[in-house]
Amino acid sequence: MQRRLVPFALTALAALAVAGSPALAQSGKDVKIAIIVSKTGPLEAYAKQTLVGFALGLEYATGGTMAVAGRKITVIEKDDQGKPDVGKAALAAAYADDKVDLAVGPVASPVALAMLPVAEEYKKILLVEPAVADSITGDKWNKYIFRTGRNSSQDAAANAAALDQPGNVIAVLANDNAFGRDGVKAARDFTKKAKIVHEEYLPVGTTDFTAGLQRIIDKLKDQPGNKYLSVGWSGSPTPFPKIADLELEKRYGIKLATGGNILPAMVAYKSFPGMEGALYYYFGIPKNKVNEWLVANHYSRYKSPPDFFTAGGMSAAIAVVEALKKTGGDTSTNKLIATMEGMSFETPKGTMTFRKEDHQAMQDMYHFRIKNDPAFAWGVPELVRVIPASELQIPIRNKR
Repeated sequence: MQRRLVPFALTALAALAVAGSPALAQSGKDVKIAIIVSKTGPLEAYAKQTLVGFALGLEYATGGTMAVAGRKITVIEKDDQGKPDVGKAALAAAYADDKVDLAVGPVASPVALAMLPVAEEYKKILLVEPAVADSITGDKWNKYIFRTGRNSSQDAAANAAALDQPGNVIAVLANDNAFGRDGVKAARDFTKKAKIVHEEYLPVGTTDFTAGLQRIIDKLKDQPGNKYLSVGWSGSPTPFPKIADLELEKRYGIKLATGGNILPAMVAYKSFPGMEGALYYYFGIPKNKVNEWLVANHYSRYKSPPDFFTAGGMSAAIAVVEALKKTGGDTSTNKLIATMEGMSFETPKGTMTFRKEDHQAMQDMYHFRIKNDPAFAWGVPELVRVIPASELQIPIRNKR
């Protein structure tokens, strides 16, 4: 009797152990990740950088194995075309049909806002990178949303550190979408000493900026004080070539102020030496081993430096792998949420930490001044100072 009962008991215990442990039950199965970005449309360049950065980040974080805790990582790419309804459907298909464990993306804030309820419906994580609107981790947030990308308030707080001075008078040019409007709202919240006197919104894809810029000129030209045009723009075309053509400073005393951008957009910055602002990333600024690896490997493979959103894609991948290392490969949503809340991880920008209250990655920003260096095709942002995450005082905007 005992010789028959003992094997049965061991078998039953083993079965219970597997059933009771998600990590054991999942062992051997691939970790499936969907990355949903605007592979077509006005933000295509941002999407390409994000995809390259994500792939490099997985390689870096896994030591080249493309596996974590004994589980191979499989990535499924989807194109949201920059359209909210397409992005929403793509995420639902990824969760329901592709059975992904979690998703990353998108590029555009309007697409991200459409996708947030889908993550909540399927009770699976959406790691937002690089969409920026405050509302993503603000009033539209749910507990399945994490973000490695910076938010509008981080941009605004950093730019205020560079621009918010008594006597400064500012007009703002921004996209007429969630990214632009959330950015301007945040700018108003963080502008305490300067005065914002005009807001100008134009659609993504605008090709003729003449009328909008003329309205800004008319509003600013007779203002007392130091006059600034602050630009918060995403997508192509950009307004910078037209701004340069208008010679705003020479003709009207209006200086340009803006944040960082992708390198092709910063070609126009060469026309504005001395311009100051704040940025999220420039490959020559952060000094840490992750960024050194990224710059060296990107140069060797692509014969060019990593760009704005390459760093973001890499940060997202590192966050995913570090979380899975901590869970032992367990991809169950509640385990991941508990692990990622408050989690710190190393990125090309240095340390990021997911704030427990809203899952926003807290991160340093950089105050820069543009230098016209003939060795580079773009205006080079030279570091004025690192603005530490602790200094930015980013408000918690959700209703958790």
